[in-house]
Amino acid sequence: MDIFWFLTFAVLLAGYFALEGFDIGLGVLLPVLGRSPAARDRLVGAMAPFVLANEVWLVALAGVLSGAFPASQPLSRVYPLVVALLLAWIVRDAGLWFRRRADGAAWRLFWDGALCAGSAGLALAWGAILVAVARGLRPLDAPGVVAGAAGGVALLALFAWHGRTFAAWRLREGPRAGGRALLLSACAAAAPAVLVTAAAGAHLLDGAAPDPALTVLSVMVVPFAPILVGAQVWVWRTFSRGALPTFF
Repeated sequence: MDIFWFLTFAVLLAGYFALEGFDIGLGVLLPVLGRSPAARDRLVGAMAPFVLANEVWLVALAGVLSGAFPASQPLSRVYPLVVALLLAWIVRDAGLWFRRRADGAAWRLFWDGALCAGSAGLALAWGAILVAVARGLRPLDAPGVVAGAAGGVALLALFAWHGRTFAAWRLREGPRAGGRALLLSACAAAAPAVLVTAAAGAHLLDGAAPDPALTVLSVMVVPFAPILVGAQVWVWRTFSRGALPTFF
C-alpha cells in the first residue's frame, strides 16, 4: 500500500510541474512577451483559466504527503523555503486576480509586476526545495545556498521555456505552435520532480503511515480521483481553444 501512495505522490508532483509549470513560466515572461497592455491581457487570458485547476494538483499533493507519509516531514526541514514558496504563491495569485479589478495604467502595471515577481519566486523556491531534497535535507550551509540558487535559476529557465511553448501553442503563434512541442516541454518541466522523488523514495517510504491507515486513506480518497481527472479534462476542452477569456 505504501508503494501505491508513493507512486500517487510522484504522479501528482510530476503533474503539478508539467501543468503549473507553464503558468509559472508564462508569468515570468509576461514583461518579455507582453510589451503592451493588450499583449499582456492576451497572455494572461491564455493561461489564467488553467491556474486554479493546476493548483488543485498541489493541494492534493500536500494532502497525500501529510496523510500517507506523516513521519517523513521533508518540508519541515526546509521551512524558510516553504514560507518563501507560499508567499510567492500568494503574490502571484493576487496579481492574477486583482489586475483587472480596477482601471488605470498604474494599477494594471503594479499587479502585472506582482504576477511576474510571484511567478519567479515560485520557480526559484521550487528549484531550491528540489535541490535541498536531493542533497538529503542536510542543514543549510554555504554550498547548499549556492546549489539551491543554481537549482532555482535552472528551474526558472525551464519553466520559462515551457511557458513560451504553451503561449505559442495556445495563441497559435510562431514555429513551435504544435502540440508535440508543448508535450516535450511539459515532460522536461516534470523531469526534475520525477528525478528528485525517485532519489528521495527511500526516505519517503520510511515515513509512511501504517498499512491500516493507508487502507482507510485509500477508501476515502481514491473514489474522488475521477473527479480530479474529469475536472482537468473539462478545463482543457473548454479553454484550450476558441476566444480568450477577458475577465482576468
